[in-house]
Amino acid sequence: MPQMNVGHNSALEEQVARAVAAAAGRARADLLLKNARIINVVTGETLSGSVVVAGPLIAGVGPEYDGADAAETRDLGGAHLAPGLIDGHLHIESSLVTPAAYAEAVAPRGVTGLIWDPHEIANVAGIAGIRWCIAAAQSVPMSIWIDAPSCVPSTSLETAGASLGVDELDRLLQHPAVIGVGELMSYPAVVGGDPQVLAKAFLGDRRGAVVDGHAPGVSGRELQAYLAAGVGSDHECTELEEARAKLRAGAFLKIRDGSATRNLEALLPLLTWQHADRIGFVTDDRLPEHLLTEGGVDHLVRSAIARGVAPELAVRAATWNTARYFRLQRRGAVAPGYFADLIVIDDLARFSVRTVYQNGRHIAEAGQLAQPIQTGGDRAQSAAPAGSADAGNDTAVRHSVRIPPIKAADLELHATEPQVEVRCIEPVPDQILTREVRLQPKVLNGTIVADPERDIAKLVCVERHGKAGGIGVALVKGLGLLRGAIAGTVAHDHHNVLAAGVADEDIVLAIHRLGELGGGLVVVADGAVTAELALPIAGLLSDAPLQEVDTAMRAVDSAAADLGVAIPAPFMTLSFLGLPVIPELRLTDLGLIDVNAARVVPLTVGSG
Repeated sequence: MPQMNVGHNSALEEQVARAVAAAAGRARADLLLKNARIINVVTGETLSGSVVVAGPLIAGVGPEYDGADAAETRDLGGAHLAPGLIDGHLHIESSLVTPAAYAEAVAPRGVTGLIWDPHEIANVAGIAGIRWCIAAAQSVPMSIWIDAPSCVPSTSLETAGASLGVDELDRLLQHPAVIGVGELMSYPAVVGGDPQVLAKAFLGDRRGAVVDGHAPGVSGRELQAYLAAGVGSDHECTELEEARAKLRAGAFLKIRDGSATRNLEALLPLLTWQHADRIGFVTDDRLPEHLLTEGGVDHLVRSAIARGVAPELAVRAATWNTARYFRLQRRGAVAPGYFADLIVIDDLARFSVRTVYQNGRHIAEAGQLAQPIQTGGDRAQSAAPAGSADAGNDTAVRHSVRIPPIKAADLELHATEPQVEVRCIEPVPDQILTREVRLQPKVLNGTIVADPERDIAKLVCVERHGKAGGIGVALVKGLGLLRGAIAGTVAHDHHNVLAAGVADEDIVLAIHRLGELGGGLVVVADGAVTAELALPIAGLLSDAPLQEVDTAMRAVDSAAADLGVAIPAPFMTLSFLGLPVIPELRLTDLGLIDVNAARVVPLTVGSG
């Protein structure tokens, strides 16, 4: 369970007293880790010595404890000992699995804590969905802290399944598991002085919590205005000078390396001792394949070391820095009085983790959890307040996909003239940015159609929360589709249905199949479903093990490749084509969105 940030904690007082006694030699410790090379992330040194643990806390560190009395002694044989890693920003929903399955993948790799912004589930199921997240996090052998989602919906240019205002966020921030205000994505509204959005930023000051940022490409006066609201960080930098400017402006820089957003290499030159306390590592969004092959935030530490960053500094970016930014007391260092989140590293150059302790408990060995994670309805229910209608059970997040009946005629785009010019979305490779491309589309019998020879497909967004039932239709270039269609209910951040295809009939079939599955990912070719992955929890998550989800994910990716799709992580790329807070052009159920102008624009250039 996460450390609870409350004023008076009698249990912690007893644990501290016990640790003091063990450190002073007046009481026996529970665990002695001797003959270790201890990475001190505070000073940037690696020193030889021992660590004694009493209960969940580190009691003492140093060579003076080499012969300490302890119930259990482990000789590390000169292996490195470091604090457990903390991922400073992610959405577990993007892994497509539950917190238990996520923890099973990353905890044995040394990730003992993470900051979860559950705004994906929140955009589907609101407060009840967040309660489910808090409950689901209770059973995992990690500390999971929650950032209260601040943008539900992210803008007024989409239809989400729920809405969270200032009052709802304020109540969430009073929950002991909630430690901050999640990424404030509506940066144009902040810069424009929108009172409601500024009120969300002010919650940080009111509740003594951090306010996370989201400012892709924002610079100059706009950046200054955004940070002046009280925003403390940014994880959207893609270029070195952009990141440097945000550091200069006082932002805590979160270097991200996800599945579709690989920013580590470009920004790594900033990770020097000059900026040692102002940079943290985050994954943001990672798919099952990359969790299994690369891991979580441990991948960033490993990659940084491989690129020449001092190991002490690389580890610090995933421990001490993140803990300090989020004001997590007693976390992020191998030091007396800190929670005993510890990892034993056999090969520092490869960052190969042998043993993991969390809150003083031995939780993993040789890449496997020491004990299977126990989950169940009774455990999940216990996290909800007594009598709460928002109890953390599956009811809040099941049966959330309600798609209106649609037909191929609903997807038609009519041309006003034979040589019409239109706006077209083009995703930027390896980023979640898009470009607005203007082109003359293929027109047949007065209707704009997909043009696979020019790599132009039709893009469709269908509202699926049982509200207005709106349908947005546009064009997308660069997916590689030659035939068929792909579709999913993972569509940031509104999580309506997003589909791309060459044949309207295949697009319709894919959308209807998602309704039958209760959410997921679907590939259709020539009138038949060729692959699918069901995501029945909020249309975002599977309750299957990570390996099974990865197998199904690989199948849908392979089926998409059979249609001509050549880009990596095609469904993640598709999911971001509906996010109306990242430039330049997006599609929601309300239509084509010019993000920079923050408005709906017509498909045809020069009209409207």
